[in-house]
Amino acid sequence: MERIMYQDIPSGMFENLRAIETSIENTSLSITLLELIRLRTAQLNGCAYCVDMHYKELKHLGETELRLSSLCVWEETHYFSEEERVVLMLTETLTKLSHQPINDETFNTLLNHFTKEEICYLTLAISQSNTWNRLMKVFRFTPGNYKINQFKTN
Repeated sequence: MERIMYQDIPSGMFENLRAIETSIENTSLSITLLELIRLRTAQLNGCAYCVDMHYKELKHLGETELRLSSLCVWEETHYFSEEERVVLMLTETLTKLSHQPINDETFNTLLNHFTKEEICYLTLAISQSNTWNRLMKVFRFTPGNYKINQFKTN
């Protein structure tokens, strides 16, 4: 049961969050990579609504069942590129925060695949995904109801 329905959300709240999403999506980062971040973050946070949403978005983008079903065990597979693997590592590190900064090895591995600007946007994308997950954990939107392009403004 939804605690807070879409129409109950303060005016501008989702629009402002979507504006950040749009700025991230207008970078050189691929939408598939961004959706992998979003799905993995939702899995880690146990957000059923967001898992449903990003699974459907990835299916719409042509992602395979094998990769989708293996995302939760990505480290044990060979289905993900080195670039995707370093992003998934960063996603897990930033989602399961510790009191330690991101180590130099992880950061330097990111630099092998991304510019500093892209690393900034990857960090923002992961942070933004965690924000959405936390909102949905409070609001309790009903999983299974998401439709592709439901909230997208672009």
